[in-house]
Amino acid sequence: MLHSGHIAFLQEAATYGDLYVALGSDQTIFDLKGHPTVNTEDERLYMMKSLACVKDAFVSRGSGMLDFLDDIKELKPDIFLVNEDGNLMEKQQLCVEMGIEYIVLKRDPHPGLIPRSTTDLRKLDQLPYRIDMAGGWLDQPFVSKYYPGPVITISLEPILEFNDRSGMATSTRQKAVHLWGNRFPVDNYEKIAKLLFCYDNPPGTKVISGSQDAIGLVFPGLNKSWYEGEYWPSRIESVHDETVLQFIDQSLFLIPLGPRLPGFDVLSDTHIDTKGAKALSDAAEACWDAILCCDVKDFGTYTRAAFQAQIAMFPRMMNATLSVLIEKYKDQAYGWKVSGAGGGGYLILVADHPIENAVRIIVRRKEM
Repeated sequence: MLHSGHIAFLQEAATYGDLYVALGSDQTIFDLKGHPTVNTEDERLYMMKSLACVKDAFVSRGSGMLDFLDDIKELKPDIFLVNEDGNLMEKQQLCVEMGIEYIVLKRDPHPGLIPRSTTDLRKLDQLPYRIDMAGGWLDQPFVSKYYPGPVITISLEPILEFNDRSGMATSTRQKAVHLWGNRFPVDNYEKIAKLLFCYDNPPGTKVISGSQDAIGLVFPGLNKSWYEGEYWPSRIESVHDETVLQFIDQSLFLIPLGPRLPGFDVLSDTHIDTKGAKALSDAAEACWDAILCCDVKDFGTYTRAAFQAQIAMFPRMMNATLSVLIEKYKDQAYGWKVSGAGGGGYLILVADHPIENAVRIIVRRKEM
């Protein structure tokens, strides 16, 4: 869906030289986003070729996040441009190997216009996403049975459309769309979250999605859910203090990793025990206290500690790509983690200053 944000990006890109635009095919977009395109690839190609700032456009012949691979080898451009949420390490590495200059442009609107995204145009009101900030896996009884503890979730405004299988509760969010359309019903938050959890895990489900997905989506603001060996928490604590929520807005930065690859199995080679569950619980509790105190250094320290506790029990959450990115950003951030169960998604950084080329988030506020 072509909008002013796209035009601003393309016009800026065209200042670097003759602009060639690679469009994702309908199938690629479906695979990445989890839904069909609004406009077909033929219509999108027609519109792109009609823009004065575009020298030429084509539908990429490949698939996945590097669907343009064959095309770029044939075109041999001097410069490769992306925006912040399209910035991936794999793209950077490809450009280094091919001797292509790699440039990341910011998502700035044309002067005088409000920021636009495809999500803005698709629906006026959108369901949120969520970040599991610390303690994730304790919402599974096979972990919290060893030691009880909290899972901290943050509900996010849908200012951009996260890829399917990116650790932002996208599959649970799709179930919410099936139930209620583009917004949650006006009702008790816990009641709605329980309905969504049950719908997401019907009888016979072999791998139960943790209830923190539903809670993180439905409950606005910052939330702590306490688990004691059951699928549903024994209590949920919510924070809507504006100072705390602004602190979170200013402290979190996301680096895209791309979607999780098919066949990724985080549950293989696990090492779950009391020591590991307690380490995760303690780190998540300390992370919660740091957020409430708006202490960015402790926020980062205990986010990192919680992530390390997860990796100790679920080693497949870490991979070579993630290690390289952490090494790249470790001196710019106080802490980090990967979204969801890993295997793709986003590297989430905690810092007291903007991180270059990172995606920003906005915490969803409670409706008055």
